Amino acid sequence: MSLSNLQAIGRLQAQAPDPASIVKLLQAAHQNLADARVQQISATNRFDAAYKCIMQCAMLGLWANGWRTSTSQPGHHQTAIQTLDQTLEVDKADLIVLDALRRQRNLSDYEGDPITQTTLLAGLQAAEKLLSHTERWLREHHPEWNPAWPTSTWEK
Repeated sequence: MSLSNLQAIGRLQAQAPDPASIVKLLQAAHQNLADARVQQISATNRFDAAYKCIMQCAMLGLWANGWRTSTSQPGHHQTAIQTLDQTLEVDKADLIVLDALRRQRNLSDYEGDPITQTTLLAGLQAAEKLLSHTERWLREHHPEWNPAWPTSTWEK
């Protein structure tokens, strides 16, 4: 479904891009990925941090394109992830993986399903890949925002 169709049914709202807010969220995504790599915490908490990085990248894609999810509507995580092909040009195969991780996060959060080492590693790999992709996309599509980016973000 197109972004404008999602707006028409109340799943998305128009929002002017704010480079300063985008930088803050990008920094938070980096912090969550760093937290997800800390081996001294549980697999569940590491997975949660990796998933949070994924969601922050999905939100960055929406924000950079002038949209935000309608948090009053159910399924805003699903909407953000499933629009990544339109917002950040993420491959469909990667969307399938990201959506599966979203479903696993729901099972863990709402039904207590444990996070296996395999699921954790899949979450970490997906978060790393998406964060790197998000930064490349932002550099390519919004070079005018470059002065606002922290140097460390662009050099990674």
